Amino acid sequence: MSSITFDIHTHTIASGHGSAATITDMAKTAFARGLKLLGISDHGPATPGGGKPSYFRSLANAPRMRLGVEMLYGAEVNILDNEGTLDLEDEILARLDYVIASIHKPVKKPGTIDENTAAYIAAMKNPYVRIIGHCDDVKYPVDYPAIVQAAMENRVLLEINSSSLSPGGYRGDTRFNDLMILNLCRHYDYPVILSSDSHGTEHVGDLSCALELARTAEVPDKLIMNHSLRELKCFLA
Repeated sequence: MSSITFDIHTHTIASGHGSAATITDMAKTAFARGLKLLGISDHGPATPGGGKPSYFRSLANAPRMRLGVEMLYGAEVNILDNEGTLDLEDEILARLDYVIASIHKPVKKPGTIDENTAAYIAAMKNPYVRIIGHCDDVKYPVDYPAIVQAAMENRVLLEINSSSLSPGGYRGDTRFNDLMILNLCRHYDYPVILSSDSHGTEHVGDLSCALELARTAEVPDKLIMNHSLRELKCFLA
């Protein structure tokens, strides 16, 4: 894990489920595990119990360093429909360090391949969306060549979510879908980002399942954003 410098898809108690951890708890764990940077990306308000708009507005005043760890503050917003509508307004998204856009079953019902693909691509066109989260969910089949092409055109990273790949992951057997993403990005020489999607402190910085699959796909380190904090900051800028 020493070559991994950051994890920016993590959730605190503000996400409303799966965690009782505060931001400080998360930073303490990140420091103990040798991360240089931690990103907090709590769920948007369409998720039951998710963060309210006022919470995300308040992040602009949050400390940039906690317990020796550099902090970024973002959001994992919900894609609400096939037109790519998000559950936070652009004026809030503009104040965040980054935005992950994802589809979650409690919020949006699964559609056809064309419908799901259209939803992701429409969300990528939002100028504040920098990452598409876990588009490997087997309940939401997509056209991966079209997704990767759109990601490149809109300068958006596709996530390889370690939680999806963990044994018993609730998104189903995502291995084939993640291999599609990895192989296409390798073909086009386009980077991917790995994440823990840790709800609470338990899995902060644990990208082992995602790293293992990236090695299986023979993705070079230069295409795995998590190896370079400088590359991440350049991309988000």
